[in-house]
Amino acid sequence: MTELLTNILFAIWTVLGEMSPYLLFGFLVAGILSVFISPEKVEKHLGKRGFKSILKATLFGIPLPLCSCGVIPVASSLRKHGASRGATTSFLLSTPQTGVDSILVTYSLLGGIFAIFRPLMALVSGLVGGLAADLSNKDDEENHIKCEDECCHKDGGGVKGNRAIRALRYGFVTLPGDIAGALLIGLVVAGIISALVPANYFADILGGGVMSMFVMMIIGLPLYVCATASVPIAASLINAGVSPGAVFAFLMTGPATNAATIAVVWKLMGKRTAITYLSTVVVFAVSGGLLLDYIFSIAQSTAGTSAPWMVPVWIKTCSSIVLLVILTLSFLRKGVFSCQH
Repeated sequence: MTELLTNILFAIWTVLGEMSPYLLFGFLVAGILSVFISPEKVEKHLGKRGFKSILKATLFGIPLPLCSCGVIPVASSLRKHGASRGATTSFLLSTPQTGVDSILVTYSLLGGIFAIFRPLMALVSGLVGGLAADLSNKDDEENHIKCEDECCHKDGGGVKGNRAIRALRYGFVTLPGDIAGALLIGLVVAGIISALVPANYFADILGGGVMSMFVMMIIGLPLYVCATASVPIAASLINAGVSPGAVFAFLMTGPATNAATIAVVWKLMGKRTAITYLSTVVVFAVSGGLLLDYIFSIAQSTAGTSAPWMVPVWIKTCSSIVLLVILTLSFLRKGVFSCQH
């Protein structure tokens, strides 16, 4: 029992060391973006109908650093200010799939191909889902919902004052508070899988192709896991023999779908849009997984477990300690198990 616990802790520490330098940098970038990209600016650019609004909504959603309470309330506010179902749907599709922090963590644990592929698929699925939502409700009268959440208020519930302080506060206090619980759970799950499941264990069981992607997609659909916290789990699954494409299906459905999100989409934009939203996630999880497996096969490459260059051990150690302190303080301060991306 002691040996098993030691192995789990060692696996957690190893994953933490690989991801922590990139995640800390991601927190910093997210904090800077939060100062310059406010919910008010989002509303200003997305408050019109048409493809341009859908494109802008998708592009905003991919890197946008919002608090966990921010994604759905901002979507509600978009509807209130006249955004079409398509723009709102594309925003809801692209935002939870990825973010500046999860892109960097994906790069550190899964390699460059994965890090590029995830935001690209978020872009394409957001565009297609948004267009499909507009087309499926083409003849409907647009209904808008009044948003009363503090995230929709003019100041976005943010901290006024010096921009540098606001950026640091968001990047290293607010955002870690949003993902602390989910990220710690993700690390523990990754450690358990790495310690208990032998390398390539699932290679023969799941095999490859569509079936393995459906299995991972079904696992991911009901989960409430954020884009960043899901990456350590994905890395451990790849080590256990799950194909990159099947892991992508998990990475897409886990953050993008859960009962709460689907219920909100249903309420905000109706049954047809909710079905369109869910169908888009399912179709792109499977097709994206097949495409990613094909890319890895022609590239004759495997999903990486670390970044292309070696980060010095002392940087990994220091970053891990700093990240653990930040997450622990955030977790104790807010007790948050939700996550924006």
